[in-house]
Amino acid sequence: MKLITTVEIPSLKRPINLHNRVALIGSCFAEKIGAKMRQSGLPALVNPFGVLYNPLSILQVLTSNPMSNDLYFCDEDDRWHCWLTDSHANASTLEACRAAVLSARGKLVEWNPTTIIITLGTNRYYKRADSLVVGNCHKRPQAEFTECGMTVEECVTTLEKLCSLFPRAQVIFTVSPYRYSKYGFHESRLSKAVLLLAVDQLQRQLPEQVAYFPAYEIVLDELRDYRFYGPDLLHPSEQAIDYIWERFVDQCVDNETSRYLYDFEPIRKALQHRPEDPSSPAALRFREQTQDRLRELMAKYHIEL
Repeated sequence: MKLITTVEIPSLKRPINLHNRVALIGSCFAEKIGAKMRQSGLPALVNPFGVLYNPLSILQVLTSNPMSNDLYFCDEDDRWHCWLTDSHANASTLEACRAAVLSARGKLVEWNPTTIIITLGTNRYYKRADSLVVGNCHKRPQAEFTECGMTVEECVTTLEKLCSLFPRAQVIFTVSPYRYSKYGFHESRLSKAVLLLAVDQLQRQLPEQVAYFPAYEIVLDELRDYRFYGPDLLHPSEQAIDYIWERFVDQCVDNETSRYLYDFEPIRKALQHRPEDPSSPAALRFREQTQDRLRELMAKYHIEL
């Protein structure tokens, strides 16, 4: 008896392997998947600029001149913010705020990713009166911004520019399963549809570089139940994230990486164990044995600790 419809996921032309350097950029869903990668011992740089939702904001944070004073402002509490990032860069001085943005840029350049996962949430963006597109409104009054929507063609052009910044990297796009209730659910679906059409067109233009992972479709077509959402009924639940991660591993990593993840799982659980008395001889012995197992696993798969 068939009880669910299964979303078909094409295998990647270049499956992710243990020695790939993966960077994840975009919505809060990128942070969830990035956390899964890190917990599994895979190297991943996750949202160095914080959470970003739309293609234009992601492009701007990667291409704008971080030295421009127009990108920063000081609020009533004498805290400095960058219009291109979320609160990650907030600081008590302009110099410190700018340094945080430069540091995030530097991390991405130094990471030199071979695979980039870009998770898009919406085609909508906000711009100030000076036409600066912001990555985050930083709780400023709504009257300071104009809300705009990107067309399919604008999304394609923007995403193509994003891909050109990383010509040697494989770029995997996903669309976040998060439901934007503030737009209205019909409008939220329309926003996702624009992103889906844009990524599909980009795949046809850049078939050797661009891939798509259907996280959005997995939640809507495989899970299809409110029990797979959090208490707000908008964000996917942890169980849903676990399921999406399993589907990702099944289709997007190579065989060696699958074996490594299988071998690493009991060690991961041991690393998360919290003994009642951390200083007891048994707890110290358990911790030492776990570290020995970890070193053996790393050596077996030629991974640097």
